Parts: sequence; C-alpha cells; structure tokens
Amino acid sequence: MNFTPLVRGHFRSRLEQQTRYIRYADSVQQGTLVSLVEKAALTQLGRKYDFSTCRTYRDFASRVPLYTYEDLRPTVMRMIKGEKDLLWPGRVMNFAQSSGTSGGKSKYIPITQDSFKLNHYQGASDVVAHYLNLNPSSRIFAGKALILGGSFANELELPRGVMVGDLSANLIEFMNPLVNLMRVPSKKVALMERWEEKLPALVDASMNEDITNLSGVPSWFLTLIKEVMSRKGVQCLHEVWPHLEVFFHGGISFAPYRKQYEQLCDMSKMHFLDTYNASEGFFAVQSSWDTTAMMLLLDVGVFYEFIPIEDAESCTPEVYPIWEIEAGKTYELVITACNGLWRYRLGDTVLVEQLNPVKIKIAGRTSCFINAFGEELMVHNADHAITAASHATGINVLNYTAAPVFATTTTRGRHEWLVELDREPESMEQFAQVLDATLKSVNSDYEAKRTGDIFLDPPTVRVVPRGTFDQWLAAHGKLGGQRKVPRLSNDRHIVDEILR
Repeated sequence: MNFTPLVRGHFRSRLEQQTRYIRYADSVQQGTLVSLVEKAALTQLGRKYDFSTCRTYRDFASRVPLYTYEDLRPTVMRMIKGEKDLLWPGRVMNFAQSSGTSGGKSKYIPITQDSFKLNHYQGASDVVAHYLNLNPSSRIFAGKALILGGSFANELELPRGVMVGDLSANLIEFMNPLVNLMRVPSKKVALMERWEEKLPALVDASMNEDITNLSGVPSWFLTLIKEVMSRKGVQCLHEVWPHLEVFFHGGISFAPYRKQYEQLCDMSKMHFLDTYNASEGFFAVQSSWDTTAMMLLLDVGVFYEFIPIEDAESCTPEVYPIWEIEAGKTYELVITACNGLWRYRLGDTVLVEQLNPVKIKIAGRTSCFINAFGEELMVHNADHAITAASHATGINVLNYTAAPVFATTTTRGRHEWLVELDREPESMEQFAQVLDATLKSVNSDYEAKRTGDIFLDPPTVRVVPRGTFDQWLAAHGKLGGQRKVPRLSNDRHIVDEILR
C-alpha cells in the first residue's frame, strides 16, 4: 500500500511553517536562544553565567566564551558518570561517540531528550518534507527505508542505563515504533558491532525487500549496495530495488562518490539529497535541485553563530549571529544547542551561498584532515602514527603528506601516504602496518572503517626521493620559513602534484 498521499499533508504543513520562518530568521533565532538560556538557567553553566538575567544576544555573547570540545571534556565525562544539571537540565543518559581531538581517542557528545525530539528526529522529518516538495510524484512510503547505522561499541565503563555509541545507533534505539515498521534492517541487525558479521546480515535483510529510500554515509552504503548487487548478480541497483527513488546522504562529501552511484543506478528514477547531520546536531538540508547548498534549519533547538574564516585563528575572533552574516563569505560555524553545547566550535567551515533563506555548503574543516570515508583523521592522529612507525622501524621521516584514494567499482578506498625518509627501512611493510595500527588506536572512526577491511583498505606508503617536498614548495613559492606541505588533504590535488 502506498501511504505517501496520506502523509503528504503533515509534511506540507511543516514546510509551510519553515517558509514563514524564512522571512523572520532573526526573530526565530533570537527566540531559540532565549528558550535555550531560560531552560538552562539553573544548570551549573547557567548559574556561572547568570542566565536568569540574560535577555539579549549581546548579553549572552558578552558572558559566555567560545568553547572547544577539550574545554568541555571534563564536564561531559562527569555527565557520563551520572552527574546532572551540568550543561543541560537533568541527567543525560545518551552520548554520541565520534572521533576525538588531541585530548582523546573519542569525543562524547550529549544527546538530551530535547535534542532527540527537537533536533535529530525533527531534522530527519524535515528532510522528507523537502524531498516530497521537490518530487511531487514520489511514492517513498509505498516501500521501506534502508537505514545504515552504527553500534554502541565503546571503551568506557558506564553506569547503569547510560548508552554511548554512534549517533545513528542512539537514534535507531529510540525510533518511533511506527517508523520501525517502514524501515529495514531490524534493530538487532542495525546495532550489530562486528562489521564482518553485520555486512552479510544487512545484505540478507535488505536484498528481497521493496526499498524506496536509503539514508546514511555514502562510503558505507557503497560497500553494502555492491554486496547486494553481487549477491543478486545484477549490474544495476534498480534491478534489485525497482522502486528505489532517493538517497538521503550526509556525514562526508558526496562529490567523490556521485559518479559511482550514477553508474550503479538507473538515473531516470534516482535522486540524491544532501544533509548536514552531525553528532552535534542536525543543521541543514538541501531544499532545491538547482544547488546542493543546504537550507539552515532555524527552529530545531540550535542557535547559530559565525566566525569569519580569516579570523578563526585569532585569540579573540569576531563572532556574528545569523542576521549579521554576508552571502559569499566563508565562516567557521559555532552552535548553542539543546544538547548542552554552548557557543561550541564545531570545527566545520561553511560557505554562505545565499540569504533569505540562508543556504550553506560545507567548505571543510578549520584544520587539515581526511574525512573522505567518514574517518575524520586529524593531523595529531597522523603525527602520532608517523612517530610510532618511525620508532618501530628505526628510521626518521623527514616529511610526509597523505590523501585519500577513492573507491572504484572494483576497489575499496584507502589512504596513500607520501614520505621522505633519512634512509630506507628494512621493511616498508612493517612501517605501513604500525602506521595503520596506531591510527586505529588513536581514532575510533578510522578504526571502525578499517575493521575487517570491509569499508577501507590498509594504507599504502610510498617513499619519494629526498628533496621532493622542497621542490613542490619551491614551485609554489613557499620554500623557507615556516612553510610546509599540508600533512593531510581531503582530496588528491597536492599528492598528485607531488607525484608528478
């Protein structure tokens, strides 16, 4: 039975509400901030900054400093152990685990009951609302959704009732039972920890279902659908799921994967919709086929601030609310949200493509990184791993850089490392193995992607001749001083130049 006509009215009402809000973005956002401050007035942080007398944005911005995760880590760990009323009212029982910063292997982002309801689930609903508006002929509720999630695997000793795991695992655990009727796989399969067991279980659970929509990270889904197609012995995904019509994707850039998906699908039937959905919150959704820029969600329990990218490294950066930003400029995004993150620097940079409504594109991170496969590899991870590999093999790395090698229709993705050494080690294989093992030990997302060689192959390490990096720097007028080749890049521009 096709339920799409029956639910269109609900989603249309929500879209009309958002359309009204577009005209009053400043008022909606100021109202969101007032609501957040009032609710948290009696928390430890609210008392510290006297939220009870905080009436305006300027009051708020003058009292509350900018926070990074490392600033909040000690408080979050107290919350995990059971303390209440610290960053948000009451006791928080759920936490989303994501890649760590320099202070630890993982970050643990609070998921309050308010953020479940007002943000994460509402954001997912808004995605569907915008898609139905963009595709009037959709029959999305005539079949089932295939949602690819993570697990509750973690390395903490937890009090009773506290749950720490991937954001998707938390969302699946508490999903509305009615939604579960329209979704595969079962919760048991969705929350399996070991991917070498989970992947075949996902194939079994989905290959004979009538799937109309996919939701997840592009790199992970590519592995799954290739396995489904292989099991079915077909060349086109629509031979397995003839009514498949949309992929709601997020987490990493879709650009490197789009061509592969287009090759695997019948594009006369298929749509792709971009979302900005992070552990810290659901922030934006693509609302037009004309651009992949995403409309910022104004009323989902998040107050947004923006730091001009040129000011991001300043000790006292200028910070602007949504009603003071400019189109065409790139900003570092700062959020205050109903999960207890206050003036929190996400580390993401966004390009504001337009105003009224505000539409953004994710421009990157505030520092070098690789997140081509959802691994969120940071420079401090790479430095640690290079050091460990050097010590294990008894050689010195003079310089290095790394970039992704994207998956093809016949190969998985991997990282490629270019290194200059003071001498050749006895075993580059050992160097690569120690590098890989160390990255797994310091970065939980990299470890998850590398588990069982299912989503990400082992890294390859290529030794380049002495002086190669200096030649590249000289060619770009950057030789000397403190200039250096970026350690990590999320594309292959620099690596390919160096190899040439």
